[in-house]
Amino acid sequence: MTFEAWWHLQLARFWLLLKQSEYAANELKAALAVDPGSARAASGLGYLYGSRGEHATAAHYLERARAITPEDAVVHFNLGFVHERAGNHEAAIAAFGEAVRLRPSIDRAWFGMGLSLAALGRHAEAAQALEEAARLQPMNAHAWYALGMAYHVLGRRDKVNETIERLRGFDPKMTARLEQDSSHAA
Repeated sequence: MTFEAWWHLQLARFWLLLKQSEYAANELKAALAVDPGSARAASGLGYLYGSRGEHATAAHYLERARAITPEDAVVHFNLGFVHERAGNHEAAIAAFGEAVRLRPSIDRAWFGMGLSLAALGRHAEAAQALEEAARLQPMNAHAWYALGMAYHVLGRRDKVNETIERLRGFDPKMTARLEQDSSHAA
């Protein structure tokens, strides 16, 4: 990486800290112009466009980053996140799957995979992914809630009740939500 590309990346970080995403995007584009092989710049642009809901542009930059650094689990996670947000659940599952293959401890990829599997009606697989997300990040109330709902759809009231008890220990609001949402027939 050249000093100029590095400098543009540092300026992008500065602008992000100030919540000036357009200036940050300009700096990341400048870094890519100087160093077309900068996976950090491409990934950063993917993140920025994804956070603005510009999923196609985000996916373009993340695919570019993935081509440069195919073994970067975070790039695969970000790509999965963008696909999941865009409703491209099969593509999201593939990207999240690659992220966890590369780094099995990436809890947010397990969580995203579980959400996409559930969206496709693959609730048994969703429960397995969400179990792993909850195991890796035991205080993630959203993972526990999603897991409880997967159990609910599967008709596993015993597992729903276990999940409610686990959740009760640290998040009363999410516990109440799960109790209410899982009280209806599956």
